[in-house]
Amino acid sequence: MNEADFLARLRSLPLHPGAGALNDDTATLANLTITTDTLVERIHFLPTDPPQDIAWKLVATNLSDLAAKGAIVEGILLNYPLRDATWDTAFLDGLAEVLTTLACPLLGGDTVTLPANAPRILTVTAFGRDAPAPPRSGARAGNALYVTGTIGDAGAGLAIAQAGTGDPTLLARYRRPVPRLTEGRALAPRVNAMMDVSDGLLIDAARMAVASGLAITIDLAAVPLAPGVTDPLAAATAGDDYELLFAAPADQPLPVPATRVGTFAPGTGLTLTQDKRIIPLPVSLGYQHGLR
Repeated sequence: MNEADFLARLRSLPLHPGAGALNDDTATLANLTITTDTLVERIHFLPTDPPQDIAWKLVATNLSDLAAKGAIVEGILLNYPLRDATWDTAFLDGLAEVLTTLACPLLGGDTVTLPANAPRILTVTAFGRDAPAPPRSGARAGNALYVTGTIGDAGAGLAIAQAGTGDPTLLARYRRPVPRLTEGRALAPRVNAMMDVSDGLLIDAARMAVASGLAITIDLAAVPLAPGVTDPLAAATAGDDYELLFAAPADQPLPVPATRVGTFAPGTGLTLTQDKRIIPLPVSLGYQHGLR
């Protein structure tokens, strides 16, 4: 069973109205926007990644979902497995840094004991308020698809972390993503749909199109790449970028820098083009849990 199959089964269960039919990365409750994310060792981070950076990434990935709603951060809950005092201390140092830098207070959480040699599993639940952004299902036919920043940096950074050498800027994009909270606040009242890029530009764009009941065409030649990232298809399927992906009228001025990478149209499915030619879809559009 993959992630999509599991979600389909969950939708048959009793759902709270604030769940939004599980079609988004956040829920709403009592005027709060709520999201939760888990990082698993060897899946989301390497055993050799510094604990301080893992703490940063754990918080930042959750706040990225709030950024995609234009929310103001209220705070987080942390679920943490205790095992090694040296590692735990370094993690707490990184947690203090990210909470201070991103103005995100700690609300509480839970601690458990982790068996020796078990992979670490870290969970944060984040709360935001005053979130004006529409759901990912709000794209309209004729809307342009935009993305902030550059794509594929984190995928390149992961390869650098595995190799032990390379561009420190790209390495930081993998280990210490920066949630686009300011950009999200500026975009939220002006866009028709918005989400963050977590599993890959292609798979997340396809999810927005499906949720909106539309087809999406993406121009690989338009995908913005950082220096040192040269393969747009690999970049668009790598994931972990935590940039904002949004739908808006093509002729509408934008309040933040962003790159147009696609167009929504009536119909279904994802079409890829490059140099005005349709190209085959890759075997994988991005990361999906449950697939090996």
